Amino acid sequence: MKSPVGTLLSNRYRLDAQVGTGGMSTVYRAFDTVLERQVAIKLMHREIAGDSDQLERFRREARAVAQLNHPHVVGVIDAGEESGDGEGDGFATPYIVFEYVEGETLKQRIRRNGRLPIAESLAYSIEIARALGAAHERQIVHRDVKPQNVLIDEEGAAKVTDFGIARTLHQDGLTADGRVLGTTDYVSPEQALGHAVSGQSDLYSLGVVLFEMLTGDVPFKGENQIAVAMKHVREQLPDVQLRRPEVSAALAAVLDRATDKELDRRYPDAQAMIAELEDVLAIETARTGQVTGEATTVLRSLPEQTRKRVPLRARSSTKALLGLLVLIIAAAGALAYVAAQQTERGTGQREQVAPTPPGLQAVGLRQRAVSDFDPLGGDGEHPEQTSALVDGVSSTTWATERYDDGLLGKEGVGVVIDASPGVAARKLTIRTPAPGFEASIWVAPGGLPSKEPPRGWTLVSAPTITVGASEEIDLDTASNRYRRYLVWITKLPPDEQLVRISELLLYQ
Repeated sequence: MKSPVGTLLSNRYRLDAQVGTGGMSTVYRAFDTVLERQVAIKLMHREIAGDSDQLERFRREARAVAQLNHPHVVGVIDAGEESGDGEGDGFATPYIVFEYVEGETLKQRIRRNGRLPIAESLAYSIEIARALGAAHERQIVHRDVKPQNVLIDEEGAAKVTDFGIARTLHQDGLTADGRVLGTTDYVSPEQALGHAVSGQSDLYSLGVVLFEMLTGDVPFKGENQIAVAMKHVREQLPDVQLRRPEVSAALAAVLDRATDKELDRRYPDAQAMIAELEDVLAIETARTGQVTGEATTVLRSLPEQTRKRVPLRARSSTKALLGLLVLIIAAAGALAYVAAQQTERGTGQREQVAPTPPGLQAVGLRQRAVSDFDPLGGDGEHPEQTSALVDGVSSTTWATERYDDGLLGKEGVGVVIDASPGVAARKLTIRTPAPGFEASIWVAPGGLPSKEPPRGWTLVSAPTITVGASEEIDLDTASNRYRRYLVWITKLPPDEQLVRISELLLYQ
């Protein structure tokens, strides 16, 4: 059955205009002749209505979204099937009736405006995350989070739609292993590889949407969709602060965590991501002293403790001098709070753990930018401690494993700094409470080599350096930008069974 404009479905819903189409269905603006209101109708394409898998996926969408009653999810009103039109195939054409949202998609908004205001980007991210959180609580994963599937209504609120490939976590589902569903511009690494997905996969996609709102473009481009998907698997997202310098370290840290390739480092659930997004929105509001649009609405919905950090004057366009002073104090307090609570960029100068060498500039590093490196066997070198190397706190340290005889017994171990997307560093400072160990510095331009130096690595320091308590090491990168910087430890300190390092600071 073809259903052009003017068709009356189930003697009730009149199709007034086509507003969108996809591989499985077409969406119409329609009129409910019984309740006399506008609705949206998603009508499955007749030519695939006979495919039992596609039909079940379509019906599953109706069942999934019907479970959700959330202000930021486009709600299901009704569902039905229109009988055949005499063509003899006997297939009924299913449809879903949604609330009609007057407005535009988030993608259209980005295309129209370019990058969005930071506070507005945060507000939309919070609303989308709240919608996803509600779905995840019911064990429903969206699997296709993208700005095309977020509607902005006339009042400016975001509403998530199109759960067409959603599935419940306790359901076997209809997607075969290895088949990628979703739009690859936003696809999570695990979904791109055809692995099992969870709510964390939706959060990765939301992180990419946030990146696009902040920069006006998607992070990866490629010759085809597969090439883009593989970049999500293999490459870190571009540094958002390079593309938009006014993005704060706290916001960049949220983006880093949301889009981490490793699931154990990504936000465990929507609530954790929401909490940090709310903190950053409070910071941004306190810092700028004003906010407009949907951010104003979201601010009113923040938890009381978070909202207390935002002066009421920040919601007004006029502020007295005292109001400005309060904003400055609030911003400082909020920044200190988030610095203590979440991951951040920056080499951690809060204690002035080492002065910046004259003529150089500190390289901003994510707190998860350092990883242990033990290519010659063993159980690793305390990977859980590596964040201490860039936290700006001299009392926290990373240590190698303990070597009982005082000898490494192998060529070396170390730590790798990921200076994504790459820097031409000129100096590296190592701070240690146990000086006297020997090390050298090596670099690699892209992926992490799996072998110890020199295979895949390039030496940029003296071949052997005896590291003092605060050792400034000159680097010869020949102005080439390198992503990986390896501190390769080849000898333990005298009379010691391990190496301890408190800070690594990179300069360009």
